[in-house]
Amino acid sequence: MEELIAEMKVKIIDTLSLLDVAPADIGDDAQLVGGSLGIDSIDVLELVLMLEKDYGVKIETKEAGVSAFASVRALAEFVRKNRVK
Repeated sequence: MEELIAEMKVKIIDTLSLLDVAPADIGDDAQLVGGSLGIDSIDVLELVLMLEKDYGVKIETKEAGVSAFASVRALAEFVRKNRVK
């Protein structure tokens, strides 16, 4: 799980072009949307597309999205449970 969390951090940074952010700067349990990274609804759409493309994971409902994007750990857990093998 820790490996997937580390991978998620790199993908978030790459997908959103967060030039001044290192993976170590993102807390595993820190709030993603509206947190210190400044992730907004447009960024979330980009991340949703990345999840679909890279992991085959679809976020079907707003509730699932809110839960999945609560933190990097929550996002990694969502991917782990829902990824296409």
